[in-house]
Amino acid sequence: MITLTKEYWEGRYAENQTGWDVGSISKPLKDYIDQLDNKDLRVLIPGAGNAYEMEYLWEQGFTNAFVLDIAATPLENLQKRNPKIPKNHLIETDFFQWNETYDLILEQTFFCALDPNLRAAYAQKMASLLRPNGKLVGLLFDTDFGNDFPPFGGNKEEYLFYFTPYFDILTFEKCRNSIAPRANKELFFNFQKK
Repeated sequence: MITLTKEYWEGRYAENQTGWDVGSISKPLKDYIDQLDNKDLRVLIPGAGNAYEMEYLWEQGFTNAFVLDIAATPLENLQKRNPKIPKNHLIETDFFQWNETYDLILEQTFFCALDPNLRAAYAQKMASLLRPNGKLVGLLFDTDFGNDFPPFGGNKEEYLFYFTPYFDILTFEKCRNSIAPRANKELFFNFQKK
């Protein structure tokens, strides 16, 4: 198994090995954001990559949104695309070392990029980063890639094992509006902190 360090991820960006990057916000997250009324929500996108979700949030007036990534390159890419986003909203750190709290956390290809041995810790950490009744919303792969490198897949039953101790499951279903290469391979979820 590859050690998924900051250097590993910087290398993926340097070599343009970013197959997870679809070049825009994912339709399921765009649709979710579009129905949000409260633009004062404090939002976090961890393991954000090039963070098209952050760019979209900012353009829609969600100026209390933040991105976090262990690698500097994707944060720099976001800053170049949208220099109006304040640099203090672009956090370069290890997710497991971060301790601020949020109303909403968006998941987009971060969970599948982590060592599967960290999945229980991820669920617990997400709950700790959310304010009371805060939500964790996003997409998880519903397929087994058989890889010993990211992306790591899984299934609904496995994910429920990690999340149900910390979250009420509001929605957890096959994603109906995935991009074509991910059709029938994603689950959309909306979990609320217990």
